[in-house]
Amino acid sequence: MKETIDSIRHNLTTVLKPSLLEIIDNSAAHAGHAGARKGGGHYNVTIVSAAFEKKTLVQRHQLIYAALGDMMKEEIHALGINALTPTEETKGNK
Repeated sequence: MKETIDSIRHNLTTVLKPSLLEIIDNSAAHAGHAGARKGGGHYNVTIVSAAFEKKTLVQRHQLIYAALGDMMKEEIHALGINALTPTEETKGNK
C-alpha cells in the first residue's frame, strides 16, 4: 500500500504544509476485516501543522479529511489522527 501512503503524504503536505508528518500502515493487523477485504487500509497519522492553530479537534480532523478527499471512500478504511500545532508538539517534547 505504498502508493496509498505516498498519496496521503502528497495530499496532506500540499494542503496543510506540515512541519512533521508520520504515516503508519496498520493494514496487516486488520487482514480479513470487512474494510480490508474491500481494499481499504488502516492508517495512523501524526501531523504537526500551523494550519491547526486556533482550531478545535473536530476542525483539525475536518481539514485532514478534506485534504484526503475521495481517498476516504475506498483507499482508506480507518484513519487514526494525532493532529498538533507546532506549539503543542514542542510542549510534548519537553
